Amino acid sequence: MPTVRRVHRASIEGLGPAADDPEQVEAWAGGCGSADYAATIADGDAYVAVAERDGAVVGFGSVRLDPRPDGEPTAGADADAEVTAVYVRPSVAREGVGTALLADLERAARERGRRRLRLSSSLGAVPFYERRGYERVGTRTHEFSGRRSTGVEGEVVETRTELGGQEG
Repeated sequence: MPTVRRVHRASIEGLGPAADDPEQVEAWAGGCGSADYAATIADGDAYVAVAERDGAVVGFGSVRLDPRPDGEPTAGADADAEVTAVYVRPSVAREGVGTALLADLERAARERGRRRLRLSSSLGAVPFYERRGYERVGTRTHEFSGRRSTGVEGEVVETRTELGGQEG
């Protein structure tokens, strides 16, 4: 999982500063060190997608098919699945990699009978999700950390989308 960890960290450090302050970016990226990607991949209630270019991993995403809230989701964000990650290397940002990953996660959820997705978005990623049909349903305070508390907090935006019956 070191490759996924490197993509995750590079995405946060390269794209996060557009909307988050340096302390938030540092705490958020620091959480990559304790992220358990293998457990997510092995989890029967999750689907993980990886994007490659020229044999190198340039992005990844995941959707939890049985959402477990870490805290309470914002009212109106109720869903039967949750996108938990879409990260791309800064070098491929705005080249369709994130869009392809998100479409694959949505397809996987739809194929498993899910109809409404939710996700908690960093402030900088909100426009990306809104262009893909996600609607803001609220905001909440989130601690930027991994498994250990950092005390660094910031706002995240709760969003949701209806999948409908067609791939898309």
